[in-house]
Amino acid sequence: MLKISDFQVKDVVNVANGKKLGHIADLEINITTGKIEAIIIPGIGKMMGLLGRESDIIIPWRNIVKIGSDVILVRHLDSTQLSDNYSKES
Repeated sequence: MLKISDFQVKDVVNVANGKKLGHIADLEINITTGKIEAIIIPGIGKMMGLLGRESDIIIPWRNIVKIGSDVILVRHLDSTQLSDNYSKES
């Protein structure tokens, strides 16, 4: 069994490109079923937080590939990858 604090210390890595996305800041939990629906990774700060920060990354639970001892592997396509895939199909 894992605690939320166990999740928060693990690196989250995107298997699509090997990029480290960050650490889990929050979870979306369905209060009816009690199941975790998604993990939330905070957006990267811009210039020490003065200019705001990027949007949070929300990874649906079904996109988690593997939870290891020190890393969580996820499948995530960011907006640039989505537009690249769209242009390749056109």
